[in-house]
Amino acid sequence: MIHVEGLEVVYANGTRALAPCTLAFETGAVTVLLGASGAGKSTLLRCLNGLVRPTAGRVIAADAGDIARGRALREHRRRTGMVFQQHQLIGRVSVLGNVLTGRLGYHSSLRSLLPFSREERLLALAALERVGLLETALRRADQLSGGQQQRVGIARALVQQPRLILADEPVASLDPATAERVLAQLAAICREDGLSAIVSLHQLEFARRFADRIVALAGGAVVFDDAPDVLDEAAVARIYGAAAPASPVTQHEEVFA
Repeated sequence: MIHVEGLEVVYANGTRALAPCTLAFETGAVTVLLGASGAGKSTLLRCLNGLVRPTAGRVIAADAGDIARGRALREHRRRTGMVFQQHQLIGRVSVLGNVLTGRLGYHSSLRSLLPFSREERLLALAALERVGLLETALRRADQLSGGQQQRVGIARALVQQPRLILADEPVASLDPATAERVLAQLAAICREDGLSAIVSLHQLEFARRFADRIVALAGGAVVFDDAPDVLDEAAVARIYGAAAPASPVTQHEEVFA
């Protein structure tokens, strides 16, 4: 699906955000990039979509090649859904309108000035139905709760008909119960559709529950790469140091917020 070779990121001030690493991400798997704040996981994830340019190394996408090339990057982004921490919705625009922005990568600059097609609107409504928000389609996005807005972000990613979903700390701004519901829904959709997902998190228990594979970073370096059930106390100490993060409080019985 996508792999990186000797990927390194050093910022202009000399800070090494990502030490050289080589990783291959499997098709159809949910991979969690785990680590404390500043560990380098968001830098790695953003390199996978060309939002951060590496200092060294390459990102190779299936069917596109090295995404450093402009055409390859455009093709890769068209088929890669992105879910952000702060939702990145246009508050005054309807929920449906926000979801439809996921189709813009398929339009030329001139075509983007015209209304979306009936087929695209139906695709967007179907995506909203999958995340349980069809009834909100005509509401302004800023009228929704934080958990609902993040689910709109997932619908926007789905309407791209992606092969890959990248999610950068998608639940960091949500309370634990809502965060769990959003992650559960994202993981379920990816598995139902056979999509690959790479999700950056700092919550240890969420990573253990929802990941097929955990790639953990500390100080910009990969310090763990294995299945969740292999993540023992020694590995946690390498990731977080002496103090592991507390487990999130979850409430399984609640309905979607």
